[in-house]
Amino acid sequence: MQEAKYKRVLLKLSGEALAGEQKTGVNVETVGKICDKIKEVVEMGVQVAIVVGGGNFWRGRNGHQMDRSTADYMGMLATAMNGLALQDALEARGIHSRVQTAIEMREIAEPFILRKAEKHLARGRVVIFSCGTGHPYFTTDTAAVLRATEINADIILLGKAIDAVYSADPKLDKTAIKYDKISYLEVLEKDLKVMDSTATALCRDNNIPLLVFGIADPENIVRAVKGETIGTLVK
Repeated sequence: MQEAKYKRVLLKLSGEALAGEQKTGVNVETVGKICDKIKEVVEMGVQVAIVVGGGNFWRGRNGHQMDRSTADYMGMLATAMNGLALQDALEARGIHSRVQTAIEMREIAEPFILRKAEKHLARGRVVIFSCGTGHPYFTTDTAAVLRATEINADIILLGKAIDAVYSADPKLDKTAIKYDKISYLEVLEKDLKVMDSTATALCRDNNIPLLVFGIADPENIVRAVKGETIGTLVK
């Protein structure tokens, strides 16, 4: 088996990635396929942390007639549901995991405590960070970069519906250029929407590499960890 290139990774998954073709809710089969590949990565000796979005249940921007903070908190609760779904699927595959939330809900998850997260990772447990940063006005992309910085992850693996970073939406513009490598400065200057600008700037300031790849094929998670050339590397 090819060795892993990275020792500790943070995998960022959108909520939609867990919904499968049904687009909303949690598709158990889809989650299972993703967790099968996470299991492979863990068995390679890689320490895995996950930040998951909540768009399959709720997006803060959907509540445009609501108070923004309320809408964002509802989105954070959606990420907790996805975190529990991932934990259940991982545990069913014999992979020990912990859900840590930025908003305390002790009956179902641990509160986020950095030292405990690092201890779990060192013991081979997958740590799932839910509820974003715990504050409104910040996306789960920003939460992913924040947590990756805190745990000193070697790289952020960003699984998206699109398979790489393009100069424009390839579904709308057939002339869109695919980037194999690109800098954070270029992403910001060209407004490429890889992540929100706050998350992108935080990645740049903390010098964390980001690999963007398509999550439609969960095998890409394993390929990414092995250092194979897929998607787009942002540095």
